[in-house]
Amino acid sequence: MTGPVSDILFERRGKLGLVKLNRPRALNTLTLDMVRALDAQLRVWATDPGIATVAIAGEGTRAFCAGGDIRALYDLGVAGKYDEALQFWREEYPLNTRIKEFPKPYVALLRGIVMGGGVGVSVHGSHRVALGDIAFAMPEVGIGFFPDVGATYFLPRLPPGVGLWLALTGRQLGAADALALGILTHHVPAERFDAIIAMLADGTHPDKALTAFRSDPGHAAVRDLQQPIARLFSRADVEDVLAALDAEAGRPALGAFAREAAEQIRLKSPTSLKIAFAQVRQGRSLDFRAAMRTEFRIAARIVRGHDLYEGIRAVVVDKDNAPRWHPATLAGVSEADVAAYFAPPATAERAQA
Repeated sequence: MTGPVSDILFERRGKLGLVKLNRPRALNTLTLDMVRALDAQLRVWATDPGIATVAIAGEGTRAFCAGGDIRALYDLGVAGKYDEALQFWREEYPLNTRIKEFPKPYVALLRGIVMGGGVGVSVHGSHRVALGDIAFAMPEVGIGFFPDVGATYFLPRLPPGVGLWLALTGRQLGAADALALGILTHHVPAERFDAIIAMLADGTHPDKALTAFRSDPGHAAVRDLQQPIARLFSRADVEDVLAALDAEAGRPALGAFAREAAEQIRLKSPTSLKIAFAQVRQGRSLDFRAAMRTEFRIAARIVRGHDLYEGIRAVVVDKDNAPRWHPATLAGVSEADVAAYFAPPATAERAQA
């Protein structure tokens, strides 16, 4: 059967409920209608005794899902329609929670780009499978936002320092690294997609189906970096992280890694960097629902600010890749400024926060 909107398709194949993100020309980016349709379908399949497993994939080979439709959010924000823009996150975050708490196996079959909102509809599932290689990242600080869709929960639970490294730099990971870090649970050749779907449709448990086609994605370079990442990113604040990276930059062993990381951090929104640092620290002690409430509080403040729209302008609208952040420096973002993003919600936010 076809879903309520053509941008997302739903099909029952035997005992499998199959979801297909169907905007390949837009890298399968999520719209609010897609979020609503997926949430509604998961509600049905959660209690359908004929459905044993749910699987989600993206149409085409370029991307599973590159995130949310940020151009639509930009248009609303610059028009001052902040509450309308916020509605996307108001409905996306409960969807992330539904996936995290889904009572049946939820299998994300990933190829190509997996970023932002695409992470939110995959990484919380029981099985996260790379079909060949992927490009996984949480690049939100580069557009004046913050790593959301449950990143407050899952980034602090990666190996020490790794979550903060990914949050501050927006670094992309391939399949081998993502598997080594536990972001993925399996790697299989892309050509095995139809065979996996057939086994899941027959009622085979995903553990058995995926093990049958498991393959080696190759060397995970991140294994060699885990101790340095833990040391360099276990610091008191963003400024201390940059100081540690700068001190390492001249040393042969890690110089290239440190220079690249520092360079990437310095390109990002200072406000977003400090928010991301704080959320990863706070997320260590939060359960998933508390993490999602925290994210909605942050989003409700950011949507009324400057850097999100400036970041989208620079990357998507004008494409000059020259954002003018405000404040322009880390020193211009105080502890009180950051704390305000995490503060108890105003009345308008209480529907979720």
